[in-house]
Amino acid sequence: MIADVVIAGGGLAGAAAAADLARAGKNVTLIERETGPTHKICGEFLSSEAQASLARIGFDVGSLGGHKITALDLACGAGIITTKLPFEGLGITRYALDEALLAHAAGCGATVLRGRNISKVVAAREISLELTNQPAMDARTLFLATGKHEVRGLRRDASPPDDLVGYKMYFQLSNPAQAALAGKIALILFKDGYAGLQMVEHDQANLCLLTSRARVQKTAGKWPALLADLCLDSPYLARILPGATELLDQPLTIYRVPYGYIHHPLAADHPDIFRLGDQAGVIPSFTGDGMAIALHSAARAASMFLAGETAAAYHQRLSHDITSQIHRAGWLYRAASAPLSQGVLFKLMQAWPASLQLAARLTRVPPRARLHH
Repeated sequence: MIADVVIAGGGLAGAAAAADLARAGKNVTLIERETGPTHKICGEFLSSEAQASLARIGFDVGSLGGHKITALDLACGAGIITTKLPFEGLGITRYALDEALLAHAAGCGATVLRGRNISKVVAAREISLELTNQPAMDARTLFLATGKHEVRGLRRDASPPDDLVGYKMYFQLSNPAQAALAGKIALILFKDGYAGLQMVEHDQANLCLLTSRARVQKTAGKWPALLADLCLDSPYLARILPGATELLDQPLTIYRVPYGYIHHPLAADHPDIFRLGDQAGVIPSFTGDGMAIALHSAARAASMFLAGETAAAYHQRLSHDITSQIHRAGWLYRAASAPLSQGVLFKLMQAWPASLQLAARLTRVPPRARLHH
């Protein structure tokens, strides 16, 4: 039996596309490798356009009780710039959001298969998905939404990524630290990277950071030593973290993310394989718009598939939608993570605080590209 549409991956892009297609009456099967909710490396900042994308498919993200974010702290050394955001964001864990969105997709009529790992995709006339310890599945159309995970047979043609290591940890902050961070997202620059810190639901704080492999080696790969070393670099972290309790046994980690990657249509691409989310484009995490791009790609792919257009046409349109945004974010990412340029960037933003709001606008999915129905 050949499935009409299979979606590989039950993260934001995959679940949103499944809901969208099911609402349009399509038979869609989503394959997710996790059997239940799981933590993911993500800053968990949901921008206004990401919230609008969720509302478009009938999903009420406000019901999950996220933390409203209306301001930004940019910290570099002893300096701090605080400014209002040009929109209202939301801090919400992927643990809660992804699970609720999968349930929404199922409620819309999608078939959700969990605990199935795709080991390989064979893209011939029909698309065959080889599953670990399960029978293979054939599909007429595949939406590839496996996030940062590569799938054998459909690897991304990305440039060699930077030699950076990412970490994520949740904290229960002290009451004074919670009050200081309430309603804000903090971007914290240090000599070889940066961190994002914000509140999410249940009064928890999410700290995500990128740092060099050299610093990880210097601290022998030990999380407590790494965090202490970062606090020596960052007075902001040194002020916020004392008295905090870590809420995960170990931090989540990731290495060599291909920031700046954009999938452009190739002659060898299969006409019925649509790449979504990080399989289509990877924006530097510095700007906090990765979830919005994932949701936008899902909406664009579903819309164009329903209109009878090819994957190549979709990839061409999506790259047009997001290329400028990703390039601008890449420039900011490089400037903010290099010791020589980050001080210059910070002084510029101190002299012109409105530039922070401008940077936030320029690294969003552009209004002309967004789908509203």
